[in-house]
Amino acid sequence: MPISRSLLDSLRKIIPPLDGSLHKGQSGRVGVIGGAQDYTGAPFFAAITALRMGADLSHVICAPSAANAIKSYAPDLIVHPILHPPSSESPSPEKVKSELSSLLSRLHVLVIGPGLGREDYMISYAKTALNLAKENGMYVVLDADALWMLGQDLRILKGYWRAVITPNVMEFKRLSDAVGIDPSTPLDSRASLISKAFGGVTVLQKGPDDVIATNTKGTSSKVAHEISKVPDNIPQEQLEEETITKVDTPGGLKRVGGQGDILSGCVATWLAWGKCYETGAFGDESISITHLPHLAAVGGSVVTRTTSRFAFQKNGRALLTQDLVGEVQRAFLEVFPDSDTPGQKSGKL
Repeated sequence: MPISRSLLDSLRKIIPPLDGSLHKGQSGRVGVIGGAQDYTGAPFFAAITALRMGADLSHVICAPSAANAIKSYAPDLIVHPILHPPSSESPSPEKVKSELSSLLSRLHVLVIGPGLGREDYMISYAKTALNLAKENGMYVVLDADALWMLGQDLRILKGYWRAVITPNVMEFKRLSDAVGIDPSTPLDSRASLISKAFGGVTVLQKGPDDVIATNTKGTSSKVAHEISKVPDNIPQEQLEEETITKVDTPGGLKRVGGQGDILSGCVATWLAWGKCYETGAFGDESISITHLPHLAAVGGSVVTRTTSRFAFQKNGRALLTQDLVGEVQRAFLEVFPDSDTPGQKSGKL
């Protein structure tokens, strides 16, 4: 189904009010884990996008070799160079896990994958962080090399409803093969089948039109319920649903390599706002938390595609990922006009 007016209205309900009622941190605390020596741009773009969307705080958890570069890009980011490669002088894995646990306990959402790389030690830290996030009931976004990690071990995310994965065309094909989807299955049905195979994880399939699917039908609802830290008062009909949304909002005519990182930052911000909504920082409690990942994926897709269109209009063929960052807030206000004032209007596409 396409984006409905009611879906946009639901998204509007999880936008933090700008009326002076919230203190620092109640509009979202985002973490990005990634950033190896050769990959400093991707985690920066995801983290800075979260701030440009309106998150209060944005952290990057990276290797020491990447930290100085990321710090130099923007002093607004909080950088934690704790992902040490193995050596005789490095902290023990237990020490790093303790630091990660302390840090993640202060965040609402964790993005795993931008600039992660595939070195064994970075993948190991990413798995540790994912397990800690699950224990804390955090929302998570998996992109880039975290999707490669997921393809190597499907069990690490199965049943965790608080997750959104954002595969591109090739990543989507690899995941389809990994979960055993018949190659003859129509393309527009596969995202829902992948979601079902993972026990309800929300899939944001990137393409000419983005397809967002959340399918918890036929899953072991009780097990997924417990894994995802979902309160027991959620009605059964919300525990076994299939929701598919197609986002055909026009984007730019050139897709730069870092646009996926912008998307991860946008989705993460919506999830962080959702966590604040869930914990009662603001809002009317009318939205089920089981719907928040799907809403966040839709909201992130619409804003990112609009951002891409605006940036392309200015830069054309010369478009760079950094050009997108400056258009994020303009795109957000295009879709959700007057969201920074009382008496918010309905969103538009």
